[in-house]
Amino acid sequence: MFGLKKKREAPAGDAGNSQFKELSAQFQPEELTVLAVTGANGFSGGRAGKEKLWRATIGLTAWMEEDSGEIHRGDTGLTALANDKLLDHLRRRARPDNIIKFRARASEDGRRLLLLDLPEQAFHPELDTILQEQKMPVTFWEDGLGTFTLDRQVDWFETEVDWLGTEVSLVFDRDEDRADCIRNAKALLAAAAGWDERVRVYAADDLLVSANDWAEQMEDEEPQEITREQFMERMELESIEIRADGSFEFWFADGDLFYGHSIHVSGDMEHGPDDAGMEG
Repeated sequence: MFGLKKKREAPAGDAGNSQFKELSAQFQPEELTVLAVTGANGFSGGRAGKEKLWRATIGLTAWMEEDSGEIHRGDTGLTALANDKLLDHLRRRARPDNIIKFRARASEDGRRLLLLDLPEQAFHPELDTILQEQKMPVTFWEDGLGTFTLDRQVDWFETEVDWLGTEVSLVFDRDEDRADCIRNAKALLAAAAGWDERVRVYAADDLLVSANDWAEQMEDEEPQEITREQFMERMELESIEIRADGSFEFWFADGDLFYGHSIHVSGDMEHGPDDAGMEG
């Protein structure tokens, strides 16, 4: 918010000024005109403690000074302070997978930029080449599992697999060791019936009392008690996340046990499930 030179919003008071001073001290004083390629996600915002303004950030995959031919590639964060209205403007002006132009100050290492005005659409042939490359699908095929596709918004690989007659998503983070994730996924699938029962039993044992408490609070008439078997049957598996170290997370639709919230069960392949919770 503060430091933006075009269409400024009304200041949020001294607290806002101090927020900007604290943030801007982390950047070099020189102001640059920048062209940049945005990543797969738009602006997101977060506030800590009693802060009045959002610290809004969007990822850039490449950027350059307008009067320089040098292109900086790699993940860079473009940051601004914004109230609710300005954050909405930023999201509309700097969309994912786009080229934008703006004024900014750079951090010492060039990995962060402080936004000084509202970004606008732009074009540059070399940046456009980078943009078109990053939008191309990234996939690989694995025997027995199918084709994995990179979801750039969450940075994980995903495929659909058959789990006891139900199609579910199988995912792992792009930064995980691929070979280990694949090996662990195949081991889970080879013993699907056993793992399915262990995970459901653990969730029922851990969450059944809470489910009956929810039913008692939400229903007008006297609710019928949910049994352990009913709890397990109503869980609808949607996805499995596997990691290279053998840890996993199973995510279920709750079958209205918690009125639309998700159920997740985590653990590892050596020791089995060790935590269950209701999310969302």
